[in-house]
Amino acid sequence: MAFKDIQILRMNYLRGPNIWTYRPIIEALIDLGEMEDHPSNKIDGFNDRINAWLPGLVEHHCGVGHRGGFLTRLVGGTWMGHIMEHVSIELQLLAGARAEFGKAREISKRGIYKVVFRTEHEELGRESFLAARELVMAAANNKPFDIAATVERLKKIADLRCLGPSTACIVDAAVERKTPFIRLTEGNLVQLGYGAKQRRIWTAETDRTSAIAESISSDKDLTKRLLTQCGIPVPEGQIVKTADEAWEAAQDIGLPVVVKPLDGNRGWGVSLDVNTEAGVRQAWVAAEKEGSEVLIERYVRGDEHRVLVVGDRVVAATRGETAYITGDGTSTVEQLIDSQINTDPRRGIAEGFPLDLIRLHTPRGEMSLLEIQRQGLEPSSVPEKGRIVVVQRNGNLNNDVTDLVHPEVAAVATLAARVIGLDIAGIDIVTQDISRPLEETKGAIIEVNAGPGLLMHVKPAVGQPRPVGKAIVEHLFGPNESGRIPVVGISGSQQTTELSQLVAWLLHLSGKRTGLACKDGLYMDQQHLGKTDSRGFEASERLLINRALDAAVFETTPAHILDEGLAYDRCLVGVVTNMPATNDVLIEKHDIQTAEQMRTVVRTQIDLVLPEGAAVLNADEEAVTTLAELSDGEVVYYAKQQDNATLMAHLQAGGRAVFCKDGHVTLARGDQETQLFHLDLELIARLLKDGLHISTLLAAVATAWSLDIAPLLIRAGLKNFGQQNQHVAKDVARMNG
Repeated sequence: MAFKDIQILRMNYLRGPNIWTYRPIIEALIDLGEMEDHPSNKIDGFNDRINAWLPGLVEHHCGVGHRGGFLTRLVGGTWMGHIMEHVSIELQLLAGARAEFGKAREISKRGIYKVVFRTEHEELGRESFLAARELVMAAANNKPFDIAATVERLKKIADLRCLGPSTACIVDAAVERKTPFIRLTEGNLVQLGYGAKQRRIWTAETDRTSAIAESISSDKDLTKRLLTQCGIPVPEGQIVKTADEAWEAAQDIGLPVVVKPLDGNRGWGVSLDVNTEAGVRQAWVAAEKEGSEVLIERYVRGDEHRVLVVGDRVVAATRGETAYITGDGTSTVEQLIDSQINTDPRRGIAEGFPLDLIRLHTPRGEMSLLEIQRQGLEPSSVPEKGRIVVVQRNGNLNNDVTDLVHPEVAAVATLAARVIGLDIAGIDIVTQDISRPLEETKGAIIEVNAGPGLLMHVKPAVGQPRPVGKAIVEHLFGPNESGRIPVVGISGSQQTTELSQLVAWLLHLSGKRTGLACKDGLYMDQQHLGKTDSRGFEASERLLINRALDAAVFETTPAHILDEGLAYDRCLVGVVTNMPATNDVLIEKHDIQTAEQMRTVVRTQIDLVLPEGAAVLNADEEAVTTLAELSDGEVVYYAKQQDNATLMAHLQAGGRAVFCKDGHVTLARGDQETQLFHLDLELIARLLKDGLHISTLLAAVATAWSLDIAPLLIRAGLKNFGQQNQHVAKDVARMNG
């Protein structure tokens, strides 16, 4: 029988922490239709076809917990939603992206499933899921499926949309040390940390990278002059404007020479070991295409090395290798390049490959073409058997030699970076032995590069990968710095807007420039920037991007968690005022029908609490108190009365709580109590009369206390909430006096 297509009812991209995971995911709602009655073991040949197209599925552990676990589920019989989840993950892996998480769950309607899986980019996730449906339907209906074309299409999306390898290794290192990140563009501009504590990177450049230093490094002649003045060995050379001048300069310097563009990069347009007039003239033409002017330099004998300097230390080094072919007497040069060089699995056209393919008839292959022509050959020439032909002398810096770098060489490299003014630099050194001082080997620094590529160090062709991303993150942040500002997340349905405004006010009075995203709009340091509902992801993220903010408060709802995820990865304080009731929209859109399902949504707020933070929970709501076990940090309860059973047990265990006792708002830790103020205090009574709930007042006190705001400041702040700033300033000044 021919099965009808599985229907995709909805695909939603959750950009932040959500009910499934901390990471961005695609959440799809699908209708299996008639295929609900046809699991994998009920369709002849289905499993064989799936495995033939995607042999990598054997690595999926699934819920079974071991290699081949998913295949075990296939053989035993599993449903198409579960299969589409794993196929989507595998397709992304084949495209070179990361997608290690997925789940598939049937909702309350038969045959309707939620399928979720990790994705690095929304477009890649959506396209992989559409492709997964096509593949599954082709397998079910015994139709052909072009897996190679599908993977190639997804690879192009991944290369275009996902972070490049240099940026990705820095971001991975930041995540490893619990520093959050925000991708600011579709390119590689990334923010590490939040608010005033943030730093920014753009591949291997940082917000500490001087624009002047970058300009200097792109001018090779100026770079050499500055290095020479500081006693750093560099090859002598001169700028030339014509091929005739190039040949004259080469004769003055002495053959062999190097011909390269003055402001080129990545080795494009660079010719090494040029020792004839014809070769110099050809090299000048190639170099002139890549830069504004051409530089002729003395050729330094030895191997080219890339030494990576981060801050004031060398963190990695690689040595170059010459690409060559060996004649067999029957194959052309071009055929030998394809069979002996381009078959190397390290070579490819995508950014993730450490080495490029060599194509002689492309702009980037021109230097290799010149190289073989200098040896008296053409692409169609057939080298005699055993003849070695050099194809590429530079651009293959992929053999790790970090442990061999002599301390004096490292000192020269770091000095060169400082002279130019770069905080991160790729220092190109030519020497016959990097384990010996340059003075002994007559080596020299030939270039200083800003924004150096990191892939050669992360994935060297030979040798040990180096944690260069970690070194860059450590350079940007001190040992005890996470890049975080205090973040407060508030969930529930009981006066959460009023509570968020109170908390933001108290943070403001404590001296922190505070942002607030709530139902009433967006506030930055008490300035109301807009009155539209700002509880969504985009408005909230605006606060985290703002360098002028020291703290941020976010109001959220179950709907926002379900629709978009939260804008922040973790919070210092997570507050839950109550467990909201389900409504028609949540039932219809997300199938949230029961109290337990609502708890799963609201718990997201407490799951995000940092170990050094606190969960502030309403002890008068039994459903809320069950969230306490989920907090990685401290739990601070609040309740209207001291005799609340949960609160009393918490205090007996030495915990903190806020409650009313004899009309006083009281702070308690264990058996120690501090009366903050009486509810009859005129200005406090005014707030209550104006509609503020006592529980909201207590929640604000508990949250501020969890943020280490001094009790006297909490009292002054609440007493002056909504008053003119000059009155508040006087009170705060007296308190701090």
